[in-house]
Formats: sequence, C-alpha cells, structure tokens
Amino acid sequence: MSKAFLRPTRFSEAEWAARVQLAACYRIFAHLGWSELIYNHISLRVPGPEDHFLINPFGLHYTEVTASNLVKVDIDGHTVGHSDWPINPAGFTFHGAIHATLPDAHCVMHVHTTPTMAVCCLKDGLSFTNFYAAQLHGQVAYHDFEGITVHREEGARILASAQGRRVLLLRNHGPVIIGNSLAQAFNLMWLVQRACEIQVASQPLGELQPITEAALQACVRDSLNFNPKFGAGEDSFAAMQRLIDRIDPGYRA
Repeated sequence: MSKAFLRPTRFSEAEWAARVQLAACYRIFAHLGWSELIYNHISLRVPGPEDHFLINPFGLHYTEVTASNLVKVDIDGHTVGHSDWPINPAGFTFHGAIHATLPDAHCVMHVHTTPTMAVCCLKDGLSFTNFYAAQLHGQVAYHDFEGITVHREEGARILASAQGRRVLLLRNHGPVIIGNSLAQAFNLMWLVQRACEIQVASQPLGELQPITEAALQACVRDSLNFNPKFGAGEDSFAAMQRLIDRIDPGYRA
C-alpha cells in the first residue's frame, strides 16, 4: 500500500480501522448518488471505552472525506482533538441522542435521496408491497416533522419515536438508519432506498399488489441482510469497498 495511506501515529489501530471504513462508506454513498452537496451525515462509534464518534467534516463533499479528516466528537457533539473542519450542527442533534441512549447504536445514517424523501412525504409512508419493503416489515417507525433538526431536545423525541426499531422515517424529511455495525446500517439503508425506488416507480401505475402477512414475516425471517451466516451485511459492504478501492482509494489517506 502507498506510504501516503499508512496509519498516522495519533490514531490507534482500532480507531484508524473505523476511520477507513467510515471514509469508504462516504465514498460509496457518493458513488451510489446518495450524497446531498455537503449535507447529511453518517456517524460511527470509535472503538474503546470513551463515548466518541466519527462524523463528516462540514464543508466537504462526500468524495473529499478521508480517514484522517473525519471529525471525532463526544456525546455532546464537541470536537475531540484537532480538526480543520466543524461539524454540521444538524448532523449530531439526533445522532448524539441515539448514540448516547442505545449502547448498540454503533452507526447512524441519514440521507435525503429523492425516492426516500418522496415516501417520507406520503401520508401512508412506506408500502410493504415489494420485495425490498417486505424485508423491512415490522421494523419501520415514523417521526413527525418539526423543522430542521438543530434543536437538541428534538433528539430525545426522535429516539422515542423510533420505539427500538432500526429504520425511522422522518416525515416530510428522510430516513434515519440505526445499526449495530456500519455494515448492518448500510444494508438497511440499501433496503430502504430500493424499497422506496420501487414504490415510487410502481405507485403511479395503478393499485399496488398486497403481500400476505405470512409472506412478509417469511421475508424478514429469510433475508440474508440479517443472517449472521452471511455476515449480516458485512459481505455486501466489503464488496462495495473493493469497488471504491478500484475507483478512488484516496479515502484511505
């Protein structure tokens, strides 16, 4: 590997591994068209006893995020150590509340993609009438729109709305994904994105074909995205990271 990608001595091996993985995720999001100028955010817990988290520098496009320029923050969103960049004040409002309250919430993702926002704007929300949505049956919660999420007290209300579920759709806004690993969160985001894409494409064509309750439960039970035998998403994320390594390995710097 190029000398430029060696681990800086100020980071432990565990923290550096987390930084590389998160930086790769930002590049994957950009590659998939899930970025939103310099906005939106993915946060990841830093391994270790401290409640520290990594998040993107506010002002950089996802294609500019690297392992070394990710910002480390504490549970209140205060920068830990040196950073040349601030963080988005809306970026850690609900992330912090989720990380602080749920010990297994190691990764939190939020996007504004067109299909996910479109479904969040529908009164009935996500329709469990396609292959991808079926795998999310019973795992989706909703939070009513309160405006831009810059007020810390809304974080607690967002968390309460989640009701322990991994997928939270902010009405009129966009999805929040809560994962016990980055790979799990990524695969949940993939399911949500694809489910919304299919719903947005099929809904204008006519009445949607319902799926039986038994079939929905079977889809959740049999989904490879949640099966530890198949890495519970680790393999999918690793494949995407290999793709990004071929296209633009500069995220490792």
